[in-house]
Amino acid sequence: MENDSNSTKITTGNSSGVKTLAPVSIVYFLGAFNDNFYKQAAMLIAVSSGLTQNQGYAVTIFTLPFLVFAAPAGWLADRIQKRKVVIISKWAELFAMLCGAAGLISGSWPLIFTMLAIMATQTTVFSPAVNGYLPDLFPEEKIIRVNGILRMIITAAILSGIAAAGPALDSRIFGRGEYAVGFIAVMLSLAGIFFSYLIPGRTTVQTSKPFPWKGPFETLKILFSLRKDNLLFFVIVCDVFIWFSGSLQILLLNPLGLNEFSLTKTATSLIIATELIGLAFGGIASSIFAKGPRWYRVIIPAGFLLSFSMITIPFIKSVPMLHAAAVTMGFGTGLFMIPLESFIQIRPKQGSKGTVWASANFAIFGGIMLSGFLANLMDTHFLPSQSFLYWGIFSAIITSTISIFIMRNKLR
Repeated sequence: MENDSNSTKITTGNSSGVKTLAPVSIVYFLGAFNDNFYKQAAMLIAVSSGLTQNQGYAVTIFTLPFLVFAAPAGWLADRIQKRKVVIISKWAELFAMLCGAAGLISGSWPLIFTMLAIMATQTTVFSPAVNGYLPDLFPEEKIIRVNGILRMIITAAILSGIAAAGPALDSRIFGRGEYAVGFIAVMLSLAGIFFSYLIPGRTTVQTSKPFPWKGPFETLKILFSLRKDNLLFFVIVCDVFIWFSGSLQILLLNPLGLNEFSLTKTATSLIIATELIGLAFGGIASSIFAKGPRWYRVIIPAGFLLSFSMITIPFIKSVPMLHAAAVTMGFGTGLFMIPLESFIQIRPKQGSKGTVWASANFAIFGGIMLSGFLANLMDTHFLPSQSFLYWGIFSAIITSTISIFIMRNKLR
């Protein structure tokens, strides 16, 4: 992946970054596992209880903090030592999981939604700090590979969390599955706090920008200003699309497995885990194909692969074929997503990386929130398999539009 004069070359990264990456990876793994483990458990409970629309509401609640607090989170990542930001966010995760455990055990959806809001706020702060940390550890030319490896680790955490949610709910070790989910979530939060203290501190190149009191309006202003960098702005727009599509897929897979294929909670979770395995391998493959000054062209075949795999779902009659479609969807998503996110990490200048990443998160989670509304609308009018067909066709149209845009514009 190449850059231009708009970006500062990162030369601080060296072999010591590998040692530092270990505790960062463990903290990221535990957080991603816990987050997805709990969310999947809550969604399975909602769908199996006839409250499918609560999936969409949960997504909306989870994304709101990314919109409201994106600007302060980016400012913190550029202002305060990133290690301190990570530690604070992990303590917030513990509080969120305590609320979530109480919500599952008591059957209180207000408490469950409260947990999701706290967890989202924690992730809003955690994400720009960690992603702004990587360019301090590794040289620019290694960022895609490092992201591919880290994505493999995180994806393993996500798919493990999702896959474990169904068996935990089906277990009776503590009498009820909800007790098992709550206990595991709290224990993993404590482990995350422990490992966060093992992350070494790094000197922060502090931003001189004032605190963004205007919040979302400040973030919108930053996003608008990024239009001056046509390639960065294009990449963020494409990243919003692929995250929207990925979120919608998860929201459709749960009712597809439970209601249309009459699968158990465990089997349904395993389908989502299969998709995430494909995403991990797509991320690794992106380090091979996303090279040279026109690296972004890889998103065109990736987008068509994703689209056509979704279009096949209404014609699938067996569970093995459903797994094959899921892993193909995941591979296309990973091949599409990882180069984009690596570029967003690399492109901004030192002192503004956290702000740009948080601003990109603002746009991405705005798209994810809309995916919750669309999923609820589709669930009301169509079978999940039909929804996959319609979204697959629309996704192919979007990919064609991206292809035409790339051919007509010189992006640098």
